[in-house]
Amino acid sequence: MSVDITTPAVAEYLLLIEPRKDLSDAITGIKKAFYDQYKAPEALKGKPHLTLVNYKQYTSFESRIVQKLRTVSMQISPIAIDLHDYGSFPSHTIYINVVSRSTVQNLVKNIRTHLQGLMKMDKDNKPHFIMEPHITIARRLKPWQYEQGWLDYSHQSFSGRFIANTMVLLRRETPDQKYELVHRFEFQGMAVGASQAVLF
Repeated sequence: MSVDITTPAVAEYLLLIEPRKDLSDAITGIKKAFYDQYKAPEALKGKPHLTLVNYKQYTSFESRIVQKLRTVSMQISPIAIDLHDYGSFPSHTIYINVVSRSTVQNLVKNIRTHLQGLMKMDKDNKPHFIMEPHITIARRLKPWQYEQGWLDYSHQSFSGRFIANTMVLLRRETPDQKYELVHRFEFQGMAVGASQAVLF
């Protein structure tokens, strides 16, 4: 008798905040211009976003994580996100600075407090909580692309502001797939305990 032992499905997840459409379009234009000038294919990948957490986990955990994120997001108020000029992670990444860092960091810490255990698959696959908020223009740059690109962008200016009302959970099962939407969570700013309103 053959026993069918199937490997549990694992996926890669991204929890992120998206800028509003006009700002997103403007940043997409900057990413395209970077690609045109420096031929960095990563600049064309993905829509502009601010990553909060990325992690790998068994898909069987997904519904529990969504439920927990829904509870967390109900208690978070919409947050103002200010973008100003450019920054870099030396030798490989150029990004737009998020200057309202503490509000985003507080959100990430809140998520970490409530979900770190659920998002950790095993000792080799721990969730990566992004404590340096930024919106990537291009990453995985070759040394010359980084050096010339940063020489150029360190002197350029950019500013933008948006109110984040939601965060988005995306999933992909293999690195060559596009991320798919799992769930969108609205920041409702409810006080803790408000959901247990008196019913009678």
